Amino acid sequence: MEIRKRFRALVEAEEILVMPGAFDALSAKLIEAAGFDAAYLTGYGQAASKLGEPDVGLMSMAEMVERTADMVAAVNIPVACDADTGFGNTVNVIRTIREYERAGAAAIQLEDQVMPKKCGHMLGRQIIPAEEMAEKIRGAVAARCDPDFLIIARTDARTTHGVEEAIRRGRLYEEAGADIIFIESLESVEEMKQINREISRPTIANMVEGGRTPFLSAKELREIGYNMVVYPIAALYTATKAMYDMLVDFRRNGTPAAYRDKMVNFTQFNGLIGLPAIQKIEAGDLSDVVKKFI
Repeated sequence: MEIRKRFRALVEAEEILVMPGAFDALSAKLIEAAGFDAAYLTGYGQAASKLGEPDVGLMSMAEMVERTADMVAAVNIPVACDADTGFGNTVNVIRTIREYERAGAAAIQLEDQVMPKKCGHMLGRQIIPAEEMAEKIRGAVAARCDPDFLIIARTDARTTHGVEEAIRRGRLYEEAGADIIFIESLESVEEMKQINREISRPTIANMVEGGRTPFLSAKELREIGYNMVVYPIAALYTATKAMYDMLVDFRRNGTPAAYRDKMVNFTQFNGLIGLPAIQKIEAGDLSDVVKKFI
């Protein structure tokens, strides 16, 4: 799959790979339109946008795979996808890998929390034994068909067990075959530097506004040693505030007219979501039909 090869090249490049979080297909299209090379399907954002609920393990595997397929179909950039705990044990993980791979994900993130999981910057998270998670990673590696379908192994051990245990688990997950290591909720820049000294596989940072980890720029993270960074909720939080402010003003004044200069217009929005290409097809012109390498 060509798009997965492109994603692997981005991960292995000298420049850090920056992935904004997408909470639906439209936000993924905006990430692509803004010129980013890849998008990250955020589980936090999926729970919020689909269910209107917090990220506490309420989304099912089928729901997340459906969201993955919709997002992948909407864009021509790679999409790395949150898959929570893999939705069960090693047997469940094997099916999860097959379904996400079939949906077109470029990479899948699996974490070592107890089900039901929680957002990695919430308190109250519990983790499974390290060897149990390593077995799940081995199952994931065995189940994938495309070797360029990358497996991101995340540990949530730092908050309750300390950074040394988190690093031990990161190394164990490396040995189990994970392509990328994600040590969640580090609490200082020194800890961030430490894990990049001690983990040999590519690493990913998670920059959450108001979260437990120091909030750094992509340039600063590259200097520390990170290969990838996800800003999972910036678009979600921005959209939430913008819509809420407009709706409050609309309710007060009986019209959204005061916000017209903050909106895209009808033509611009239709262009973003692909109406001109559909109109060309309807007119018999198939020259711009995009081939998807799924």
